[in-house]
Amino acid sequence: MTPRPAVRDQKRRGVAAAEFAVCLPVLVLVVFASIEACTMIFLKESLTVAAYEGSRVVFQSSATDADVIARCQEVLAERSVDGATVEVLPADFGTIAAGEPIEIRVSAPCASNAVIPVWFYGGTTMTGSSIVMSEY
Repeated sequence: MTPRPAVRDQKRRGVAAAEFAVCLPVLVLVVFASIEACTMIFLKESLTVAAYEGSRVVFQSSATDADVIARCQEVLAERSVDGATVEVLPADFGTIAAGEPIEIRVSAPCASNAVIPVWFYGGTTMTGSSIVMSEY
């Protein structure tokens, strides 16, 4: 004796609901993890671009470390990066000899720039840097 079609359809719906209940959390986790990873990639790229733009200011003849920091902060503000710090090493780059390295290092906490602040990248800090050689 074969089951009636209505009973068979109800069993299939029950199996589909159970599969959906098992798979949905995994799919949601994958979606949020992808969004978080993309956000962190954007943060890292933003920090690196800010450091690069700061290093371009170094080559202006009358530039100071305050000018470099201001340019980096401008780029970070355009990209909505929160809590970033900018370091220029050495701080007084106008007095170093030609050929010496100048590093611009930009850091930001992942927690204040994440979509889900207390998740995977919560306690880490991203850093982007640019190193140029003094020309004068």
